[in-house]
Amino acid sequence: MQPWLGEEEVAAVAEVIRSGWVAQGPKVAAFESAFASSQQAAYAVAVSNCTTALHLALVVAGIGPGDDVVVPSFSFVATANAPVYVGARTVFADVDATTGNLTPDTIAAAVTERTRAVIAADQGGVPLDLAALRAFCDPRGIVVIEDAACGAGSTAYGRPVGAGAEIAAWSFHPRKLLTTGEGGMLTTSRPEWADRARRLREHAMSVSAADRHASVLAPPESYDEVGFNYRMTDLQAAVGIVQLGRLPELVTRRRQLAKGYAAAIDELPGLRMVADPEWGTTNFQSCWVEVAPEHPLDREGLLVHLADAGISARRGIMAAHQHPAHAGRAGVPLPVTEHLTASTLILPVFHELTDGEQDRVIEALRSSATGERR
Repeated sequence: MQPWLGEEEVAAVAEVIRSGWVAQGPKVAAFESAFASSQQAAYAVAVSNCTTALHLALVVAGIGPGDDVVVPSFSFVATANAPVYVGARTVFADVDATTGNLTPDTIAAAVTERTRAVIAADQGGVPLDLAALRAFCDPRGIVVIEDAACGAGSTAYGRPVGAGAEIAAWSFHPRKLLTTGEGGMLTTSRPEWADRARRLREHAMSVSAADRHASVLAPPESYDEVGFNYRMTDLQAAVGIVQLGRLPELVTRRRQLAKGYAAAIDELPGLRMVADPEWGTTNFQSCWVEVAPEHPLDREGLLVHLADAGISARRGIMAAHQHPAHAGRAGVPLPVTEHLTASTLILPVFHELTDGEQDRVIEALRSSATGERR
């Protein structure tokens, strides 16, 4: 993975530096407005990363000690960590074998009497069926937090992912299509949650730093609860605004590259590439491939085969419950999660990957299907 950055981002950062306002300020506000509009969200709150967005989402939703939060184990560990930050209990659910996402059935198997929230990820950019999840959770008083870390540019039912979410968290890490270096966003349909998240990200100050610094005689502030320092800087937001303008082109190129991979992989035995679900389109943030038993090489063997050809692929998405930090939290069997994490790998895919470089990857995959060594 390589981010797509250029002179426009350089110029945007230089403009902020010349302005003298480099912390959270007018560029952050402009980025929030632009991102909310692009994702069809009512409110957007910029934060330091997606993990802090997940933390704030749980806090403003009222989740705390004594509550259970159902999450996929098949996700980066931050998804499982967030409930722990608020004193809740992480409860793992299995995922769909095709999409790698939670479903109403997998959530139902993990729900307890204390379940008050579900964190559901658009894994690798594959849009989850949020409408189906909310149809199960809403009547039970369970808030669904969409972990859209990988989701910018994906769609569900003809709208951007997250558009139908009561609350969602986003990542702008360099592995994502849209990057600000580090950085994240919380979007929500509820104004009171947005207002509280804005205060909490800034130490829960009653008067924002931007308002204080814009005043000759700053108004007094108070701190009515314990807050956090989860702010984004104007330097990051300036990059984010440029990147947001690039998003349609980024998605188009990713999907073009994925189409090339899919055409080749469809002809190879024992390999299956992730694809669009029937309800949406993926941005192919991660182009992951499942290696079945009928393939001549297992997942580890295929990784070695690609490395021998000078191609750096990666193991598939982790299973958090298999790591010491979350050992013993799998209250239900997770066979699909364990299968996918052991049998998938992620192919190189980024905006400036050339057709020739992709051809090299495809040729290595083809030679692996014949058992050839390179």
